[in-house]
Amino acid sequence: MSPQKVIISENLAQSLTNAIAECPYDRLFVLCDETTSRLCLPVVTDFIPDYKEIVIGAGDTNKTLESLAHVWSELQQGGATRHSLMINLGGGMVTDLGGFAASTFKRGIQYINIPTTLLSMVDASVGGKTGINFGGLKNEVGVFNNAASVILDATFLRTMDTENLLSGYAEMLKHGLIDNEEHWAELLSTHHSSLTTHQIEKSVAVKQRIVTEDPTEKGIRKALNLGHTAGHAFESFAMRRQPVLHGYAVAWGLIVELYLSVVKCGFPQDRMRQTVSFIREHYGQLSITCKDYPELLELMHHDKKNEGETINFTLLGAIGDIHINQTVSEEDIKEALDFYREG
Repeated sequence: MSPQKVIISENLAQSLTNAIAECPYDRLFVLCDETTSRLCLPVVTDFIPDYKEIVIGAGDTNKTLESLAHVWSELQQGGATRHSLMINLGGGMVTDLGGFAASTFKRGIQYINIPTTLLSMVDASVGGKTGINFGGLKNEVGVFNNAASVILDATFLRTMDTENLLSGYAEMLKHGLIDNEEHWAELLSTHHSSLTTHQIEKSVAVKQRIVTEDPTEKGIRKALNLGHTAGHAFESFAMRRQPVLHGYAVAWGLIVELYLSVVKCGFPQDRMRQTVSFIREHYGQLSITCKDYPELLELMHHDKKNEGETINFTLLGAIGDIHINQTVSEEDIKEALDFYREG
């Protein structure tokens, strides 16, 4: 996989102009969803040369095969060739789906990500994971393929609502947990509404370091899945009823997986309780009962990290002490779900 350039931008016009200049192309396409087309595209149109816009529906429920086919059709009808370039302007849904569309059209065209949400800045747009939801499961189909550049500009965060800021902040909290005590403590004491560019850069650096070492998730990249085995199950469970933001599901997944970390790996209980208290205060709770456990376990069995019939987790022995490929029994998972429900 070709290396990915992550640009912490202080001047969006200059950053994007330079990124485009590094990708010679014959035709330029800009992918937006209905929201970013209205709110974000006007911010960059003055310094994007002649382009064709492609618009898809907003929200994770549109991260589908149908939306993907629509993007392919628009590229085809717009005369895209293997030498064309696509800019994905949006949150994680846009960068995931757009990256997959670009990676597969004509066997691959270059693309640039401009994430417009905190979640996509610190997680989805960085690291080369692309894909769509399929069959009611998160990110079931996709490929690893890096964007030519990822441009991170905090300008887009100024109009974000609290819920979406918190969604991204959950991934930052995960990065702190797999990084070190200082990073973790800073996140617990910082209010999500007063984020600095430096803090975003620090969070992205954790992910960049890991994905550079293991670009296709053969080993240590699985550290980034902390909170996600249970989190994706919560997210898919909610998708069948009332969809929730990805970061909220990850935050709830962290409660389950930090409890398992205490039981299986000796994670300090005081650190677990401090983190769980922060999550409960800011993210509330997904309403589940013990009658929902079979469905949640079935969803966990579909997780891409699994091997055979076992359910694999990434757990912690301490903050920064990562234990990948941890097999956990269904009884232990039910106990962790009890803890999630009852605190």
